[in-house]
Amino acid sequence: MAGPRTRHAHATETRELILTTAERLFAEHGVAAVSNRQISEAAGQANNFAVGYHFGTKTDLVAAIVRRHAPSIERRRTDALAAIQGSQALRDWLGCLVLPTTEHLASLGSPSWYARFIAQATTDPVLREIVIGETQASPSMPAVTDGLKRLMPVLPADVVAERGDMSRHLIVHVCAERERALQEGSPTPRATWEGAAVGLIDALAGLWQAPFTATK
Repeated sequence: MAGPRTRHAHATETRELILTTAERLFAEHGVAAVSNRQISEAAGQANNFAVGYHFGTKTDLVAAIVRRHAPSIERRRTDALAAIQGSQALRDWLGCLVLPTTEHLASLGSPSWYARFIAQATTDPVLREIVIGETQASPSMPAVTDGLKRLMPVLPADVVAERGDMSRHLIVHVCAERERALQEGSPTPRATWEGAAVGLIDALAGLWQAPFTATK
């Protein structure tokens, strides 16, 4: 008879398998199109209620996938911030937005599904709030936001918020498209994730330094 340690190890292994399977299916088909039963079956679970047993609702499952990747991204952002202390260069601060994600995706190898999973999750109003909320809960993210605001004092608060939204969309969808192309073996504009990060930082620098038009 299995002891407590064996049962705990088995439960942990099952949870990880479900998370990996759900991430892939959500990335490939969209969150709304995939049921908990389909995830359980694809993960090889005889119990069709395995997802609900281990995670609760689909919303809980999505949050768990985000949190699974969060420590790696947070560690990379913390390191990036430490490396640019006191910098007045916009590109340095934009790097703190881009590099933690691209470096994490590079570390996953190919195929990976996390970038496409995030792109799919952010199309759902409820799940979008979860993804954004988890990002904003990052201890290092306020420092990045404050750094950008200090460098762009001429921009009104509403324009800063707008360009923050634009930046998020650009990072999410450029990464998702590159991840898809890598899995399909299609050509990519940049040969490496490091190169893709440079292209993103270039585009974001242009976005943040662009003139703005005041509207009523």
